[in-house]
Amino acid sequence: MGAQRGKDLLLKIDAEGTGTFATVAGLRSRRIAFNAETVDVTDAESAGRWRELLDGAGVQRASLQGSGIFKDAASDAAVRQLFFAGRIGAFQMAIPDFGAVSGPFQVTSLEYSGEHDGEVAFEVTLESAGALSFEAL
Repeated sequence: MGAQRGKDLLLKIDAEGTGTFATVAGLRSRRIAFNAETVDVTDAESAGRWRELLDGAGVQRASLQGSGIFKDAASDAAVRQLFFAGRIGAFQMAIPDFGAVSGPFQVTSLEYSGEHDGEVAFEVTLESAGALSFEAL
């Protein structure tokens, strides 16, 4: 993957549950992180006392973060409703020249801010809440 424009990294939501994703907001910064925990099975007989890990046993998760300005009232309402209801929603992160990661996420943080001479901005954090799928673009 070569150099890409940051503005092409898009956060989308399927607010209606129809499988159709719409861009959530004019995000000025975005980030997706994938993590996998490990399960250590090292014991006294491990070769050279090197750590041994159990293949495929760790927990995988993804975290999405973004900040910017909501695209419209509908996208603001969709994210806000998920947060206040504590519900899990279908989100997608489109990564240029890489693919799209889709699946269930919970809104774990939603913050609003603004200056007296500027626009209202928001920050959102999403945590994966189930199996994610990857589709190459």
